[in-house]
Amino acid sequence: MSPRGVATPDVRERLFAAAERVVSRDGPGALTSRSVTTEAGCSKGLLHAHFAGLDEFVAELCLDRFARTAAKAGELRGLAGQGTVAGNLDAIALALLDSGGPAISGLALTRPAATLRIREALEGGAPGFTAIQEAITGYLEAERGLGRVPERVDPGTVALAVVGTAHHLLMTSWPGTPDPQPSMSRLVAALVGG
Repeated sequence: MSPRGVATPDVRERLFAAAERVVSRDGPGALTSRSVTTEAGCSKGLLHAHFAGLDEFVAELCLDRFARTAAKAGELRGLAGQGTVAGNLDAIALALLDSGGPAISGLALTRPAATLRIREALEGGAPGFTAIQEAITGYLEAERGLGRVPERVDPGTVALAVVGTAHHLLMTSWPGTPDPQPSMSRLVAALVGG
């Protein structure tokens, strides 16, 4: 436990990782300020010292995980011509499922104020599913230009299918349900012929 008055390094990430562990292990209903700080091994007031409340914390956690996945998707274009198209796309699709995964998505759904804050942030330009979809589209266009994706494949439609399926799987999965990753991998392979 961090002593009171001592700076906690990387406090946001430490709290976010603790929240993910709590929700994955015990479900969304177990998430409280106290469960997060206890899991993180820090003082009880640390969460409220950095966030206006649990709803803001949950929203920021979800937005952080979206931004990480969007940044990873943004690197896709640089992979054009390397590895396999299905493998490169599969890595992003799986990152979508790991970006907080079903447990964190389910958590956001249980907190209407957090959901509203997330929606407002995305409408305001925060990176999310749209940025990921655009990155996938750009990557597939580059691969099609290299002849590694057939001309008949529409990059925008494939990107929408990947992101839409990830969204569906995130919203309909919860701890204890079958792993959604194999379904996503099969979809990616079918869409790009890999």
